[in-house]
Amino acid sequence: MGFLSIVIYLSLLLAFYSSSHVYGNSELEALLELKSSLDPDNKFLRTWTKEGGGDPCSGSFEGVACNEHRKVANISLQGKGLSGKLSPAVAKLKCLSGLYLHYNNLSGEIPREISNLTELTDLYLNVNNLSGAIPSEIGSMASLQVLQLCCNQLTGELPPVMGSLKRLMVLALQHNRLIDAIPPSIGDLGMLKRLDLSFNRFSGQIPSRLSSIQSLELLDVTNNSLSGVVSSGFRRLNEGFKFENNPGLCGVGFSRLRVCTAYDFSDVDGDGFGAIIPNRNDSGDPAHNPEYANVKGHCNQTHCSKSARFSQAAVVAGVIVVTITMTGIVCLIIIRYRWRKQKIGSTCDPSDGRLSIDQAKEVQFHSRSASPLVRLEYCNGWDPVGDGGNGLGSSQEYLNDYRFNMEEIESATQYFSEANLLGKSKFSAVYKGILRDGSAVAIRSISITSCKSEEAEFVKGLSLLFSLKHENIVKLRGFCCSKSRSECFLIYDFVPKGTLSSYLDIREGSDQVLDWSKRVSIITGIAKGIQYLHSNEANRPAMVHQNISTEKVLIDHQFNPLISDSGLPKLLADDIVFSALKTSAAMGYLAPEYINTGRFTQKSDIYAFGVIVLQVVSGQCMLTSSIRAGAKSLIFEDFVDTNLKGEFSESEAAKLGELGLACTHELPEERPNVDEVVEELSKISFSF
Repeated sequence: MGFLSIVIYLSLLLAFYSSSHVYGNSELEALLELKSSLDPDNKFLRTWTKEGGGDPCSGSFEGVACNEHRKVANISLQGKGLSGKLSPAVAKLKCLSGLYLHYNNLSGEIPREISNLTELTDLYLNVNNLSGAIPSEIGSMASLQVLQLCCNQLTGELPPVMGSLKRLMVLALQHNRLIDAIPPSIGDLGMLKRLDLSFNRFSGQIPSRLSSIQSLELLDVTNNSLSGVVSSGFRRLNEGFKFENNPGLCGVGFSRLRVCTAYDFSDVDGDGFGAIIPNRNDSGDPAHNPEYANVKGHCNQTHCSKSARFSQAAVVAGVIVVTITMTGIVCLIIIRYRWRKQKIGSTCDPSDGRLSIDQAKEVQFHSRSASPLVRLEYCNGWDPVGDGGNGLGSSQEYLNDYRFNMEEIESATQYFSEANLLGKSKFSAVYKGILRDGSAVAIRSISITSCKSEEAEFVKGLSLLFSLKHENIVKLRGFCCSKSRSECFLIYDFVPKGTLSSYLDIREGSDQVLDWSKRVSIITGIAKGIQYLHSNEANRPAMVHQNISTEKVLIDHQFNPLISDSGLPKLLADDIVFSALKTSAAMGYLAPEYINTGRFTQKSDIYAFGVIVLQVVSGQCMLTSSIRAGAKSLIFEDFVDTNLKGEFSESEAAKLGELGLACTHELPEERPNVDEVVEELSKISFSF
């Protein structure tokens, strides 16, 4: 009996192992099939291979991440240059929750089998060359929260079954070739925040049910062929409701939308489209709405004579004819004006006044030179460098080359995913992002309320930031300011190895311990960055950083230091700058004279640099009296990091200790200037 139990146990164990092994192999086979379809020339996904065990969860498969059960959960291949098609094999990855294939050159249709991914929450296929209709099967993907299909060549209608996606928060379909009416069922998406249908060929009316979605923040139907009465319920969206280049639309209470006439109301059919009147009674009679009471007139139907009704009808008919004629003339003038101003047209049909998808891509992406900056209208609303007549002249033109598109910011950060959050403070947050060209960036979001209130000052500060170009200064690549989000975004080059502070207070034996030569090199690089800031350049005056610390020094792949946030106080409100000093003071970086003068000088930067020198040499974040005493008396075991285990140059350590103490002298006039600091560091010979 015991022997039989062992046999059964081993059989069950073997069966379990075999089934697990087969399931694991099925995911590997699915990925390899997906690879051959996405990257038929094997240029970009060479790490997807069976070699070395072929384990997708080993970390060797580029862009593949697994969950705790070692099943593929995320595929992130945005901006990789993929030029194949999306294979139905993706449906075999049953645990997939995120599929990010945006900013590639994929073609073909969206496979219907994708609907089998029941756990998928994020689907990013935007900015490709996908064609065909949107599969109606997508409507069964109950977990979907973000559906990004914009900037493709999708055709056909928007499937009404999309209204079944109850968890959907973002639906972006702009810049496609979608036609027919907007399904009223979209109004059933109770969690929807952003709906972008712009630059398509939708016709008919805007479903009034959309205005009842309380979570909705953005509805963009720009550049379609929509017509009819717009529900007044959309007024709550303010700037979040965008409807330009739909001459057939009208409404009441919208500052930029033409006022409706009797003719417009005669076309209202009450079928759930367009919104006769959002706050009508159950009978659907517009007469009960005071906004439209004048349309019906004051005549009681049961007491009007036939002659009165005939006379009234003739007058109404005359008014309608005149109104239609005048409206047509005005519409033609408006269309012609907008066409000239926005230069919107179509290579396929010059008469429809819309921008074709090919033109949109050419403007948005092909027009770029070396950088991935977008030259389309770059954000929703607030535009401190727009045509506001603020007299900034050349500054505005200069900054135009650095504008980013809001959609690119959102796509790069995967809609500001918490997984991409690098850090957060009271007034800003920093996210890692991947641009369309595949380059990594750090995107700092700043609340508009934290920025300088004077736009001229803000623009001047931006110009200063873009003028900073040095190998030891983090490069600012672009910006975007959005009124709809009440934020301004600064896009920097991503520096991969984190902050200098992360290399301090390291436990013994850690692989993060910096060797001596790296420490000397980092200190020298920081000094050169400060020297650049303190010097007068042709395109800018000398400047003071004000807030240098090990948190503000980033480390790249070659362990070169780059100073971040240079010039940032030029953009921030005074109270925000002042509040940031509390942390600086607590960490010992604030020069003592600031308490008396309230002013930053180049010597206050030198004081902070001196603190950093002693921190890097000692390997400690907090400087103690024993560290300073050790540097002064050359007792190396008191001020040189013990993690170095004696592998350092005593002569260099002595010079650095002396330099750190000189830079942190209580009296600013006793501190060296940055040129003297750099000269002194150049005398140190690297021993390791």
